[in-house]
Amino acid sequence: MAITSAGIGSGLDIGGLVSQLVAAEGQPALFRLNSKEARLQADLSGVGTLKSALSQFQDSVKALNDLETFQSRRATSSDAELFSVSADTSAVASSYSIEVMQLAESAKLRSGDFSSETEVVGTGTLDISLGADTFQLTIDGTNNTLADVRDAINSASDNPGIQASIINIDSGTRLILTSEKVGSANTIDIVATDDDAIDGFDLTQLSTANLTTIQVAQDAIIEVDGQTATRDSNSFSDVITGVNFTLNKADVGVVETLTVALDSGSVKSKVDDFVTAYNSLADTMKTLSAYDPDSGRAGALQGDSLLRGVQNQIRQTLTSGVAGLDFGTLAEAGVTTNEAGHLEVDSDKLDDVIDNDFTAISQLFASENGLANSLDTILEAYISSGGTLSSRTESIQSRIDLIDDDRSRLNTRLAALEARYTAQFTAMDILVSQLQSLGSALTGQLAGLPKPNSINNN
Repeated sequence: MAITSAGIGSGLDIGGLVSQLVAAEGQPALFRLNSKEARLQADLSGVGTLKSALSQFQDSVKALNDLETFQSRRATSSDAELFSVSADTSAVASSYSIEVMQLAESAKLRSGDFSSETEVVGTGTLDISLGADTFQLTIDGTNNTLADVRDAINSASDNPGIQASIINIDSGTRLILTSEKVGSANTIDIVATDDDAIDGFDLTQLSTANLTTIQVAQDAIIEVDGQTATRDSNSFSDVITGVNFTLNKADVGVVETLTVALDSGSVKSKVDDFVTAYNSLADTMKTLSAYDPDSGRAGALQGDSLLRGVQNQIRQTLTSGVAGLDFGTLAEAGVTTNEAGHLEVDSDKLDDVIDNDFTAISQLFASENGLANSLDTILEAYISSGGTLSSRTESIQSRIDLIDDDRSRLNTRLAALEARYTAQFTAMDILVSQLQSLGSALTGQLAGLPKPNSINNN
């Protein structure tokens, strides 16, 4: 531990003097280590920034490196209030006349009037069916009110999908039974067996024969180009291959149009995203490689061969196009490079290519030797977990770790130097103190000797 008080003999600030000597010895080496680490940290940050920009660009590349992107279909309804549609890649571009004749509906029944939901309805069994599925309820003295029956239906573990509710209207209280499933096969049927008709209550009043139909279970019916298609749901995808229907309202006699077409808007959007992502990457690489001669400031990867390498590979791929295709360059698709090195899109030309030569643009991007596949291969080599940038990151981090080791060894050496200087100056101070004590003693002895004049007088 450094001595911070003044020396007892010399009066010197030994601690301060030692600190200055140690600092003079260690600061140049520490400055070199810190400067080297700062440069490496800047490199590490630059590599991370480059990797992030390349990864974002790769996302836009992958979106175009898939033939399904260029096979996507868009389905539209001329009246979405009647029916809405979507399409997958198996749909054929065409148009159809659609008439929604009938919506699929669920069965709905009601009981006769009761005085209240607490009225006893009788005892016995209720065999309740929804289509082909049946469950049985036992009604006894513990659950024989209208409300009890409602609750028993709703809580039955084997209930196939019937909801019971109670409404109170002017004429009385009624039990409502509703199927959760639509379609003509999902009818509701109840067979009631009363245990003891002589008790004044008759459970058979809940039999189907004594219930009133509010809504008949029915299938959906549409006509496609005048041809009838019946389905047990309002959502289906097996009438026209690749087209998903959702029926919203029936309107007999009203014929609307379903149109299936190539989804050119989706493709154009992905090309626009690709251009935007590339321009962002180009800006990032320009910043990383920049040098300002006036200020002397340089980008984190200025002069770095790795940055130049990936930059040149991407540019070469974009400008060289795809061999073997009549339509093989971005420029032919309306995507060109401006003076600033950015890509820009001629929207009219791109629209024309998409509308009139859809296969060609799909081959340009998504064929085996297409631009997207070539770019994805380049990018993957740089940003994958075992890629070039990961190796560079590991190398830089390893060098930073070595600097930490060097700094630790330097601190150990400086601590030893501090201890040696402290010991030396302390020993010197003790010697000075001893000499001072000896001097004081000699001075006292000399002061006690007779003066020369006093000897002569005697």
